[in-house]
Amino acid sequence: MTQILARLRWQLVHRTWDAAQRAGVITADTPAGRRFAAFGPGSMAAFPPGSLFGERWIAIGADTLIGALVSLSAGMVPGQDLGPLPVLRIGDRCVIGRGSHIVAHQSLVIGDDVFTGPYVYITDQNHGYDDPDEPIGRQMPRNAAVQIGSGSWLGAGAVVLPGACIGRNVVIAAGSVVRGTVPDRCVVAGVPARVVRQYVPGDGWSRWSVSPAPERLQGVAQAPDPPG
Repeated sequence: MTQILARLRWQLVHRTWDAAQRAGVITADTPAGRRFAAFGPGSMAAFPPGSLFGERWIAIGADTLIGALVSLSAGMVPGQDLGPLPVLRIGDRCVIGRGSHIVAHQSLVIGDDVFTGPYVYITDQNHGYDDPDEPIGRQMPRNAAVQIGSGSWLGAGAVVLPGACIGRNVVIAAGSVVRGTVPDRCVVAGVPARVVRQYVPGDGWSRWSVSPAPERLQGVAQAPDPPG
């Protein structure tokens, strides 16, 4: 009898959770989907969602899948007016992996057919640290536009920092931290990330280049470090 009751409870919990997942999906036709600046046909955000903030300034293209527990935010405080246009744009046919965070304040654009692994973090704002005596969280943040080119892949746990401009069909290795400009059709890896492989027209893909990480990215133009 105890085993039967345990099995019935297990079935009830899982059937309830399955029903909640189906009912909680966000699409263009749901009230949650209509809060976005755009939510394209065929797109969906899985249940349970992460934090959703500033949907009025977030535009999602068509046939895009947002995984469970993904946080999407635009702006810093409730009621903040970010202007007439979206500040966070995700293109068509993208897949955003479970638990990822995409945080926009100025301009963050993800192209079409961009796939990410789980727990990726992308932001166009970081706190400054010019004053060594002031807590970092109290210092004035800096914004710098972010762009991720169509066809790119970001591995699990990758971080894209303000000012990053990632080209088309780029592979970002898992756990990499990227800022600055990344050229088209290449592979970057490391902390900080550097180009380790690149497609050269007529020659194909270059050999893997694994060497001690330099202070600056090889073949990638980075934003300068803050003064001090």
